[in-house]
Amino acid sequence: MQTTPWQKEWNRMQRREYAFLHKGRFQKPSKLTALLESKVPDSMQDKLNRGFAKAFELIFEKGTGIIEKTYDKESIRERFEDYEETAKIKGDRDSLKQFSKNAESSGNANLLFSGSAGIGMGIAGIGIPDIVIFTGSMLKGIYQVALNFGYSYDTPEEKFFILKIIEVSLSKGKTLDQGNTHLNEVIENGVMLPGGYEQKQQIAISSEAISSELLYTKFLQTIPIVGAVGGAYDAVYMKKILKYAEIKYHRRFLTDRAI
Repeated sequence: MQTTPWQKEWNRMQRREYAFLHKGRFQKPSKLTALLESKVPDSMQDKLNRGFAKAFELIFEKGTGIIEKTYDKESIRERFEDYEETAKIKGDRDSLKQFSKNAESSGNANLLFSGSAGIGMGIAGIGIPDIVIFTGSMLKGIYQVALNFGYSYDTPEEKFFILKIIEVSLSKGKTLDQGNTHLNEVIENGVMLPGGYEQKQQIAISSEAISSELLYTKFLQTIPIVGAVGGAYDAVYMKKILKYAEIKYHRRFLTDRAI
């Protein structure tokens, strides 16, 4: 039986997903973490948690419109519609691959900005205030990924999906596997709010996932000059989150168009 273009693209998505999960299952603490573990104040984790939570709440409530001014939302939507029409007409793999290519290219620009901003603030010894810039750049990247696959990002359901992507992308081991399986079930059943869902609670969970990963690099970033090393890690974690977002939206896109 001949493999269809959709099946080939589905297989490619699954290979990317497996590679992401495999890497996360066996990720070891970095040498930087071991070096700084005893030097980070106990209070800093709580400060980061609260900082990221406030950044999410601020952007979700008032900042999305500001973020949208940094890219042409309608242009991305129109391009998606054009490619979708082409894919329907041609029905080949090249036209299907174009959606993930567009999503990946949109994320690269945000990586460059995040890395540059983090290094700049690290040189100046600024750590905690960088949270808003990091969160804004991260959400901008995810928003653009969503648009390139034909999805919105401003409903409670879509915000839930985005927050879960962020949470799971930074998980490790069995927690990563379990979170990924749950997200796949959400995609399969249609993105809906779980019973008893509270956005504030999910924001707290996702914020803790980020702050746990960035704790040591944000501490290092508070030290002038040397902090540039910590700031550079912004792009490392941003790349990880956006890569996982691309995989999940790609899966969702293909699931919604399953033959």
